[in-house]
Amino acid sequence: MLSLRVAERRHNFNRQEWVMRLIKIWLFIAITTLGSAIWADENASLARVNINTADAATLARVLDGVGDTRAQAIVTYRETYGAFEEADDLTEVRGIGMRVLEQNRDRIDVED
Repeated sequence: MLSLRVAERRHNFNRQEWVMRLIKIWLFIAITTLGSAIWADENASLARVNINTADAATLARVLDGVGDTRAQAIVTYRETYGAFEEADDLTEVRGIGMRVLEQNRDRIDVED
């Protein structure tokens, strides 16, 4: 009878240990996935783009608040009036205001 109780305790311990291992694995996966998402967001914010050389697709991908239409407007403006001398010149493009400029100031390069 004693050996049966010991066996039951061992069985319960193994089940509890197994559940705890599953919980630890789940937590590890959740934390690493969340960490990867945060890391990806931080790296996306570090991306820079030269507004004098980038194509419309690159501008739309890197700049917040700039989709395909605004990106193409930047390229068209650049082709019509020449290179941007500073980031603030971007506000001359129709559809690009101070809000979009300030959101992206750290991402914008103008040097050739």
